Amino acid sequence: MEIKDNKVAILRCLSYERDSLKTAVDRICGAIDFQIRPGCRVLLKPNLVTARSPEGRACTNPWFVAAVAEWFLDHGARVSVGDSPAFGSGVKVMRACGHKDVLKKLPVDLIDLSGPERVKLPCGDFVGISRAVLESDLLINLPRVKAHSQLLVTMAVKNYFGTVVGGRKAWLHLKHGNEPDRFGQVLVDLLAVLPEGITLVDGVTAVHGESHVTGKLYPLGLAAGSRNPVAVDTSFLSILGIDKDRSLLWKECSRRGLLGSRVQDIVYPLLSPQDVKVNDFQVRSQLKSVSFRPERLIIGGIRRVVARILPGING
Repeated sequence: MEIKDNKVAILRCLSYERDSLKTAVDRICGAIDFQIRPGCRVLLKPNLVTARSPEGRACTNPWFVAAVAEWFLDHGARVSVGDSPAFGSGVKVMRACGHKDVLKKLPVDLIDLSGPERVKLPCGDFVGISRAVLESDLLINLPRVKAHSQLLVTMAVKNYFGTVVGGRKAWLHLKHGNEPDRFGQVLVDLLAVLPEGITLVDGVTAVHGESHVTGKLYPLGLAAGSRNPVAVDTSFLSILGIDKDRSLLWKECSRRGLLGSRVQDIVYPLLSPQDVKVNDFQVRSQLKSVSFRPERLIIGGIRRVVARILPGING
C-alpha cells in the first residue's frame, strides 16, 4: 500500500447497536472519500488474536465486523473475513467469540489466513504472508483499540501483523526478541507489501490495563477510519494521552518520516483528537520483551497439528 492520504475521520459511537454502527461506517467512508468498484474482492481483517479472553474482549467486536461487511456488500463487493492468530485458527476464534453467529446471515466467507507466500520486506527479512491477503483487491484493516504488554498499544499498524501466517509471527518475535527496533522495522515494512485498503477502528469499547488479553474494558465510545494506518495510530495515541515516544511502532514510523506520523500533518474532517481526548486510559509502565519463549513456539506448533487432526478442538 502507498502511504499518501492524510485524513482521519473520527466519530463518537457509544454502542454496538447495528444501525448506529452502519451509520458510523457510512459517515466515515464518506468523510475520507473512500469508494469501491462493484465486484471487487474485499478481505476484512479483524483482530482475532485469541478466544481465550473474557467476553472475547481481545478481538474486534463481531457486530463491528458485521457492520463493515454490510457496508461493502451494499456497495457490491465480494467479502471474506479472516485472520491468522499466532496460535490456533482464525475461524475457530470467530466461532468462539460470536462472529460466526453474527455473520451467518450475510453472504460472506469466513476463512483462515493460511497458504503463506514468501515475501521479501524492504528491511531484508522474508515473511510468509497469506495468499488470500495478497490476492485481495482491497484489504480492510479492523483493529480494536487495546493496551498491549509488549508494544504498549495495538491499533492499526500492529493489526496488519495478522497477515503473516500462524507460527511465523511467533518466529519473528523469537528471532528479533533481543532487537526490538528490528522487530518494529519488520512490522512497519509490512505496509509496503500489502494491498491497498483502509483501516476502520473499533474503539467503541477499548481494552486497557496490563494486557490486551487480560485487561479491563474501557468505554472509549469511538469509531474511526483512514486510508493511512500511520495517521490512525498517531491520532489514537493523542486521544489516549499516551507519550508517542513510548510506542515502538510510532517511533519507527516517525524515524522514516512517514506521512501521518506528525499530528500537525493530519486532516480531521469530522472530530479531532482534542474533541475526544481521554485522561484515564491505562497502559503498562514497564513493557515486556517482544520475544516469545522457545517452548511457546513449540507448544503452538503442536496445537496447530492437533487442530488439523481434530478440527473440533477450539483454537
